[in-house]
Amino acid sequence: MEYYMQKTYYKTASLISNSCKAIALLAGQTAEVSMLAYEYGKNLCVKRKLQTCIPSHVTFADVSSSWCVLKGLAFQLIDDVLDFTGTSALLGKGSLSDIHHGIVTAPILFAMEEFPQLREVVERGLSNPADVDLALEYLGRSRGIQRARELATEHANIASEAINSFPESDNEDVRKSRRALVDLTHRVLTRTK
Repeated sequence: MEYYMQKTYYKTASLISNSCKAIALLAGQTAEVSMLAYEYGKNLCVKRKLQTCIPSHVTFADVSSSWCVLKGLAFQLIDDVLDFTGTSALLGKGSLSDIHHGIVTAPILFAMEEFPQLREVVERGLSNPADVDLALEYLGRSRGIQRARELATEHANIASEAINSFPESDNEDVRKSRRALVDLTHRVLTRTK
């Protein structure tokens, strides 16, 4: 699981988290605020523009990324869950897409912790449909999906804490924007596509 989380970080969250930090630094924010922006980008982040929830005149320097296209750990973990629980119509891609391509994601990794014999199936590459079916059977008997959701919740909470740790502001737009970013963490967790 540690390798998976590291890969997920390097795949997308590192770019976003460091971009969030750079924007804060370039806007003249303190090192502490810049690190909070980094934590937000790393732990939450979504695959759409945040401008839809933030007034256009409020900048990243005020709260967080108001325009970055983001995709971080919590979003990716929920994406992994939806690959197993969502429908092709909702997802816009085939459900079970990852496992059919031999990609092992968080729910399967957690299932492997409960059922070590699943590791042997996964190590064969999941190119055989019977192996895919067996992996799905183990997943269904495990807490893999639930544990992936729990880990996503942990990362969403870290992202919320980062926003809530920003210095206080009397500016109502800043306060609304912060609430919107915290609300966004809940949307990431409850999304269906």
